[in-house]
Amino acid sequence: MNRWVKRLLVVAAIVACGAAVKLTVFRPKPVPVTVFRAARGRVEETVANSKAGTVTARRRAKISPQIGGMVAFLGARKGATVKAGDVLLRIADQDLRANLGLSRGEQRSAEATVREACATAAQAERDLSRSESLRGEKIVSEEIIERLRSVRDAAVARCESARAQTERAKAAVALAQANLEKTVLRAPFDGIVADLKAEMGEWVSPSPPALPIPPVYDIIDPTSIYVSAPIDEVDAGRVRTGQPTRITLDPIPGKSFDGKVARVAPYVQDLEAQNRTLEIEVEFDDAAFSRTLLPGTSADVEVILAAVVDVLRIPSYSLLEGNKVLVLDDGVLKSKPVQIGMRNWEFAEIKGGLSDGEPVVVSLDRAEVKEGARAVEQPATGSAASPGSSAGDAAGETAATTAGR
Repeated sequence: MNRWVKRLLVVAAIVACGAAVKLTVFRPKPVPVTVFRAARGRVEETVANSKAGTVTARRRAKISPQIGGMVAFLGARKGATVKAGDVLLRIADQDLRANLGLSRGEQRSAEATVREACATAAQAERDLSRSESLRGEKIVSEEIIERLRSVRDAAVARCESARAQTERAKAAVALAQANLEKTVLRAPFDGIVADLKAEMGEWVSPSPPALPIPPVYDIIDPTSIYVSAPIDEVDAGRVRTGQPTRITLDPIPGKSFDGKVARVAPYVQDLEAQNRTLEIEVEFDDAAFSRTLLPGTSADVEVILAAVVDVLRIPSYSLLEGNKVLVLDDGVLKSKPVQIGMRNWEFAEIKGGLSDGEPVVVSLDRAEVKEGARAVEQPATGSAASPGSSAGDAAGETAATTAGR
């Protein structure tokens, strides 16, 4: 009997040793996790454009001369600053100037004819008046008076006809002058020449909207720069003029610019092959900076609908389904429910369930990071840094998209 007891004790000792080895030598190493220590900061509710926006000029003119012809003068080239009324281009106009001179000569001739015809009519009127004054003395017969009256009427008619010819000659002069003015292309407003598609001696043509002829000049008013951005139709009722915005530009990464909503389109665009969107126009608060931007530049806009400051916050990507988070508590990952307030894609406001400084796990992209696992904190990088670091502050200032979306 003692022999069996000894055997059982030996087996128990072996099992105990195996368990000890398993819990020590072969025990899984703690999972390295990145944490974000809950801290106070700013959280915004925003709406972002659904597709890339575009820097646009509210005043932009793509213009060509009204008539075709050979370029005889260029007054401004690409990049030049022009004033309203400055001559940009002249077309060779010798034939039109000759036509204007001919029309003016015909006008002078018509005016001379008027003077002659009307002087004759005035003399005929005087002759008739004298003869009528002598009719009572039986000196002038009725037949003579009738003849003088006919002469007077014919002279008056010739005078009126000559005056009509003069008006016609004046109209011909005005037409010739208008045609001559069409050879001159002037700047429609103060601006900058963005493009020029003509050279001296080349033939240029008008550029009607329906014809695929490129315009000769592209003039931009740099004081009218704004951003046109489409937002999803579901957010149409939330955006209003005057709301503050944050603008980011592709050529200037890592920096944002303040602005305001200047216009909200009165209708939703329903173009085929794309989601229905509402266009908004956003103007920069820094007008001097906006003048340096090139129309056509890609831009993104965030409309700030509301904001809270000095609230407890954590990264939105640290939230698990059911509004829960994993916290690192004494080397073990534990799940905690939290109450969420305002949120966006970057940060979520915590109204309950966490306290200042609690380490919330943000590296959730591995299967071994789960409740109950042993874990160890690893140095934070990028946007996972704590709010006290520069990375955390930057992330807090770039919150975007609609709450709950």
